Amino acid sequence: MKKKHLSFLAVAALLFASACDGKRAASTTDTDTTAAADHAGMDHDTAGVQHQGTMGTPMEKGGLKVYSYSNSVDFPDADLELNRPEKNGKVTGDSVQFEYAVNNFQLSQQTPDAGTHEHANSKEGQHIHNIVDNEPYTAHYKPTFKKAIKPGQHVVLSFLSRSYHESIKHKEAYDLRVINVGNATGNTAKFDENGQHLFYSRPKGEYTGADTRKIMLDFYLVNTELAKDGNKVRATINGNEFILDQWLPYLVEGLPMGENTFKLELIDNQGKVIPGPFNTVERKITLKQ
Repeated sequence: MKKKHLSFLAVAALLFASACDGKRAASTTDTDTTAAADHAGMDHDTAGVQHQGTMGTPMEKGGLKVYSYSNSVDFPDADLELNRPEKNGKVTGDSVQFEYAVNNFQLSQQTPDAGTHEHANSKEGQHIHNIVDNEPYTAHYKPTFKKAIKPGQHVVLSFLSRSYHESIKHKEAYDLRVINVGNATGNTAKFDENGQHLFYSRPKGEYTGADTRKIMLDFYLVNTELAKDGNKVRATINGNEFILDQWLPYLVEGLPMGENTFKLELIDNQGKVIPGPFNTVERKITLKQ
């Protein structure tokens, strides 16, 4: 009788422990889900970029689905240096010679995980995004090239890009400078290189076929960070507003064929646009079957 009683107690204890473990597992899952929603407990790469390692919580509005992702191969040691033109240097003529030094990153090579991404990818491989005055970027697959730029004072942002056009977001992977082309006018407003800036990168141009299913939204930040209780990017897509509080690439699903409008604004915690020449930008892209 005593043996039976002890056995019963042992079984009961085992069942109780299993139930607790199950509860603990469920509690952990719930906590992880909440953390994902609240952007808590995130890992950070060398740029302070937030990573969950998976898809972010989708935001849905107006038939669109917008969500971040952070599973791209990282290049923590990638380094970009612009040797020419010099900062605040003067360039004669209307064709500017750009000369970069690229380290720990191979231009014209496919990013190793390119095949796992379901959005547009460049067959020419990894490249440099060169953005002048926050106009649409030009992609360059070699470290030296010439680019036609109108006379005047210009702000040039350069950064390294994966083959699927996703920017590398750490300090050593970009360069920002002012250059003067031709006879630059003296009344041009001085650009504050220490200010908080938003630059538009993707989406861009025309998308066809399978590339229309998921469109990547990517932007570049300088001298600022995003946070739930801090600065954010307000993305208005076809009139639908989405608030982005992580500096990550985002995927947009549900865009209709034809013309689509993307507007990005760098805003403070009160929803006001932060002063800056490029902190409000609007672009149109086209989707075709």
